[in-house]
Amino acid sequence: MIIIGEKINGAIPSTGKAIAAKDDEFIRNLAIKQAEAGANFIDVCASVDDDIELETMKWLIDIVQDATDVPIAVDSPNVYTCIESMKYCNKPGLFNSMSLEGDKADVAFKAIADSRWECVALLNSDKGIPKTAKDRLDVFTELMEKCQEYQIDPSRMHIDPLIEMLCTSEDGINMVVKVIKGIKTLYPTIHVTGAVSNISFNLPARRIANQAFAVLAMSAGMDSFILDPLNKDMMGMLFATEAMMGEDEYCMEYISAFREGIFVK
Repeated sequence: MIIIGEKINGAIPSTGKAIAAKDDEFIRNLAIKQAEAGANFIDVCASVDDDIELETMKWLIDIVQDATDVPIAVDSPNVYTCIESMKYCNKPGLFNSMSLEGDKADVAFKAIADSRWECVALLNSDKGIPKTAKDRLDVFTELMEKCQEYQIDPSRMHIDPLIEMLCTSEDGINMVVKVIKGIKTLYPTIHVTGAVSNISFNLPARRIANQAFAVLAMSAGMDSFILDPLNKDMMGMLFATEAMMGEDEYCMEYISAFREGIFVK
């Protein structure tokens, strides 16, 4: 189970306000708290205008690295911003993200091929967001051909099956489950990731929907989560689900996480 802490993102109002005010302490505290909560990567996403995005990313990365040694996920829709942001990181982290749109895959893979950086890949292409599980798996097949071309081991990839709003879905998360199972069947060592909160946009009691999705997605094979690690209910649900799936021998991870206060009763 891989946790990608999502809190340092300018799209979140409180974080966006702190970024605009250059509030070092706010960002530092978010980094420390997410690290203490068990994040395996700390996502850094500026969400500012293009002309100041890279300098803002450097400022954020410097603060995070001064506060914790947890690897960073450099996050931008612009692959070139991700590539330049990698240069500010003092250890390999997570490239977030790329897709088969335009030349994004080639640009990203060239940048990470001879490194230990991992990579998030979205299952969309120049045709947009595929509407069926088959179409998404076809994009995945093409993506993995690119991985092979650049000699990138599947274990370094985090595939985002494209989690969309539940309230606009005709069949719940059945399509996403099919995609996750298809990915893991073809490449057992690959990771499947996504922003858990995407599922609950425009719904009341979003935390409940997010937790239900996480359990079902884990049972299908999802093992990498972009979420708020400070949400102790969610973290407890993840550890409990992992144990119930037989992936936590003698529940040791569950017990340790409880003792460390990562989740509560």
